Amino acid sequence: MKKLFCVFTAAATLAAALVTAPAHTFAHAEPLTDHCKAAYLCDAEGRFTMYKKEETKRLPIASMCKIMTLLLSFEAVDRGELSYEEEITVSENAAGMGGSQVFLGARLKYPVRELMKTVAVCSANDSCVALAERIAGSEEEFIERMNTRARELGAENTLFANCTGLPRDPQYSCAKDVALMLRELIKHEDYFAFSRVWLEDFAHPDGRTTSITNTNKLVRFYDGCDGGKTGFTNEAGFCLAATAERADLRVIAVVIGGETSKTRFADVSNLFDHAFSCYESCTVLRAGEAIEEKAEVTGGTRSEVAIAAKQDLKYLRKRGEKGEYRIEIALSSLKAPIEIGQTAGRAILYEKDVEIASAELSASEAVGRMRWWDAFRRTAQAWQ
Repeated sequence: MKKLFCVFTAAATLAAALVTAPAHTFAHAEPLTDHCKAAYLCDAEGRFTMYKKEETKRLPIASMCKIMTLLLSFEAVDRGELSYEEEITVSENAAGMGGSQVFLGARLKYPVRELMKTVAVCSANDSCVALAERIAGSEEEFIERMNTRARELGAENTLFANCTGLPRDPQYSCAKDVALMLRELIKHEDYFAFSRVWLEDFAHPDGRTTSITNTNKLVRFYDGCDGGKTGFTNEAGFCLAATAERADLRVIAVVIGGETSKTRFADVSNLFDHAFSCYESCTVLRAGEAIEEKAEVTGGTRSEVAIAAKQDLKYLRKRGEKGEYRIEIALSSLKAPIEIGQTAGRAILYEKDVEIASAELSASEAVGRMRWWDAFRRTAQAWQ
């Protein structure tokens, strides 16, 4: 059953995540990134593209591939296959990695949490390989998982050859795919406990200490930036994928092939400035808040149940623009028993009859299955 819930003109504010709907692009003619090969700017749900430049061109991305390494690590924790407290014994292979590293000691044991932190903060290659070997048994098998996950996410222009981003052919991605992967990573709130670290001492089991500094300088020097991943090799140039949030609007910006370290930070800052000055996010349904409509229940102790959106239902618009939007409520057929949180339908947001966003609806209360005495009591009450 579909029912028109409301029609309104643009409202206010934002928050978390939506059920996927077709992405929209807001055209921007003026160049915002003069010093890179490719760039991409979108909202944190990947629903609205605010700027793009060669966004699907296949290019080396250097250490930005560690976004996927971190994503698989967090997902292993989510599945219970890995815990933050577990200690990993570092192999000779992992300890011997070149490039950026935290100088792990071979055969020493390090907590998973600390290894993941060094990947997020200082782009430690040795920690990447240690995590990969623990999660998948070998870096080669981990790379297979990276590529499989990329395909699952729809990253059509991405191929990984290692978990560090060190030069190795064939290996490539594109600005749009990197934004997609970062979008998935930041769904893990624990990530921000690592990505916001600016400067910290990393303690080794043998008594040594290594000072780690965040390679993403914008976490300190750009208001609202709290995550991201840098990358650099001679082949890739200077790269940066970062996320920032202001006034309830979270965005993701990616730059590939920057001329210098300074220009990559400048280009991403320009993208952030453009997003925050030109766009606003508006919330029409908030997660957990009951809506006026109720879902019908058959075979239950009650004939209907209160429902609420599982996620915020929101849309993005250019500042100053007006538009007419409407929400349709599509309810599922519910049969008791009903559990709290059980899917009960979808709320669909339209702009000019085009679906632009949707959110799942769920039951806000439990409803038990009707027993014979419930049916008898209901019949008696009806007669009275």
